[in-house]
Amino acid sequence: MTWPWIAIALALVIWRASRGLGARAQSVLLPTAVGVLIIAVWRLLCLVQNEPIFPTPEETYGGIRELVVDNTLRDYVIASLFRVTWGFFLAALVGIPLGLVVGWSLRAYRALNPIIQGLRPISPIAWIPISILWFGVGDRAAIYLIFLAAFFPIVVGTMAAVRNISLVYVRSARNFGVEGVELFRRVVLPAAMPQIITSLRIALGVAWLVVVAAEMIAVDSGLGYLINDARNMGRRYDLVVAGMLAIGAIGILLDLLIRRLERFDEVRWGYAGR
Repeated sequence: MTWPWIAIALALVIWRASRGLGARAQSVLLPTAVGVLIIAVWRLLCLVQNEPIFPTPEETYGGIRELVVDNTLRDYVIASLFRVTWGFFLAALVGIPLGLVVGWSLRAYRALNPIIQGLRPISPIAWIPISILWFGVGDRAAIYLIFLAAFFPIVVGTMAAVRNISLVYVRSARNFGVEGVELFRRVVLPAAMPQIITSLRIALGVAWLVVVAAEMIAVDSGLGYLINDARNMGRRYDLVVAGMLAIGAIGILLDLLIRRLERFDEVRWGYAGR
């Protein structure tokens, strides 16, 4: 088996070729080199271990092709994205306004922060029995779990963003007669927005993690269900790894999508020099 060694040599060539190139070229070439190296090491480990159960890269590629040809991968990706979209959207719809209020109002902070901090450490997976009890087995139970997973990073991040605003901004605005809702709209929200977007990125990543666990138990479709079903139906670990790779690839795309919010002029100042 010579191709893994050729792949390792190719990865080293790409790595060396990236020296002296611009940041944009390196952001493409360096991950490509690391990815090729990981695949080559994966194949060598399978060869050394000589374990027929764990799939090789070739077998995993065959599993991906099988899922693509019969449209199973497409249908399950759509199902997972549907649940994550709804759960994440509802978490942002509730978490951002609540975080703004709790972060700005001292009385609200004293009243609600202990409750939020008490519920936050509870794993969303621990809510699975309750979600099934309340919503049954289906999309609503999974959406509820995703909502819980995304809600707490959003609300805590928004609270911290508001409470960490420099008093210079607020006092300067008040010196010009900006008060009440106008102060909140023109000063507080723009100042907190960069950190709020960071909390949204974290929450989306957590939501994408939880959807896999929720789909293993609460629904009969999606990438989590695919992994669990492939493990049970004749130990198709090639499909298991194919589902894992699909989850990772979609996670990268989701993160790149939400990072586009950083390009808006209203929040770009918060990322200057990075």
